[in-house]
Amino acid sequence: MQWGSLTFVLAVVFFSTHAFADPVQKSEDIVKFFAGAADLGKSRGICVGTEEECKSKSKAKDAPGEKSSLDMLINFGLDSAELDTTARAELGEFAKALKDSRLSTFNFVVEGFTDATGTVHYNEGLSQRRAQSVAAFLTASGVEPARINAIGMGEKNPRSPNPYDPVNRRVEMRIKTQ
Repeated sequence: MQWGSLTFVLAVVFFSTHAFADPVQKSEDIVKFFAGAADLGKSRGICVGTEEECKSKSKAKDAPGEKSSLDMLINFGLDSAELDTTARAELGEFAKALKDSRLSTFNFVVEGFTDATGTVHYNEGLSQRRAQSVAAFLTASGVEPARINAIGMGEKNPRSPNPYDPVNRRVEMRIKTQ
């Protein structure tokens, strides 16, 4: 009886910390990041993926003292376009930022990606569903649909040299310049 109670308590603690995790980025940080891109000089984007993936990408591309990417943790399971609780929290902050008057003139491209598991044709559809899942969440959160363009990229541009690495299952968002 004691073991059963202990297991239940540990499960509640584990799942409750995951279910109510604070987002990595707050909406004000996102607004400040993109508002600084008004000149559309150096490209800026959001890293959407695992924490390791985002850290390694920003180390490789950031110039000293200049932040060129904003890291958010949005992951997808194998063969899934479903947003988990952490992704919803992150995207909730992103939606708040997009509704801020300082970003009201920006439109965004949401690009979905997959790892190499599955056929090229299947992965193109899955990546499109991932991008649409993020776009649907943003529009349901009050972002105007015309400001979001969802695109499936399939297996193109993997983050990891290993094409089957789960870090390649991601969505990236960037300012639409055209």
